Amino acid sequence: MVEQALRPREAGISDTGHSPNSQDKGRLPVSVFIVDDHALFREGTIELLARSPGVRVIGEAGTAEQALALIGQFHPQVAIVDVTLPEMSGIELARILAERFPKLRVLIVSAYDDYAYVTEALDAGVSGYLLKTASGRELRDAVQAVADGVFVLDRTISQRLGRRWRSAPATPPGGALTPREGEVLALLAKGSSNKQVAQKLGLGLRTVESHVSNLLGKLGVTSRTEAVLYAIENQLVTTQDRKQDSADPT
Repeated sequence: MVEQALRPREAGISDTGHSPNSQDKGRLPVSVFIVDDHALFREGTIELLARSPGVRVIGEAGTAEQALALIGQFHPQVAIVDVTLPEMSGIELARILAERFPKLRVLIVSAYDDYAYVTEALDAGVSGYLLKTASGRELRDAVQAVADGVFVLDRTISQRLGRRWRSAPATPPGGALTPREGEVLALLAKGSSNKQVAQKLGLGLRTVESHVSNLLGKLGVTSRTEAVLYAIENQLVTTQDRKQDSADPT
């Protein structure tokens, strides 16, 4: 039987014995919460992350319900979430977490590399998608990256998407983007809604909707998420364009 128990972690000292006050350059460790219904994976992830003094696991849960209760108490910076969970999917949990805790970064770590899972996860507002085949170093680097507001996509998935659009010309199939369309795309890459784009660029909502529609047509895609993925893979925007502005209340 899969263990459904949960337990908080020691808040002061990591499993490696590092105190938060011992970090180089005065930076506090990234606080992490792990959500996975397999106790073995949770324990292995905790052990991997414990090797990095820059990361501190403060809690774990085996179900979405438990995770929502504890994350509300512990307020971690990053939640590592599996796609397959009892009661609801990890992607649905990520969507709820994005609504309840806007500052929380969700990193999906999954065995599934299907394009549909990736696009659904991005639509849910996750900060990264990593496969369970990733190395310990890749996981630690991904945690640090999403904590800093940088979007992370597993290398295998990124390469597959690159092959998906490998034949695409340097100029999008529907023609070059205008400077304004480029600005809108960069904001979409940060996860901004149409309303937020309108506020940031001082445009009307209908004008932004028109720009988004034009973008989808020029890039030859059917959704905002596909537009962002296409743009990243073809270097129309960079992964840094996914970086969230910590001063932005949205």
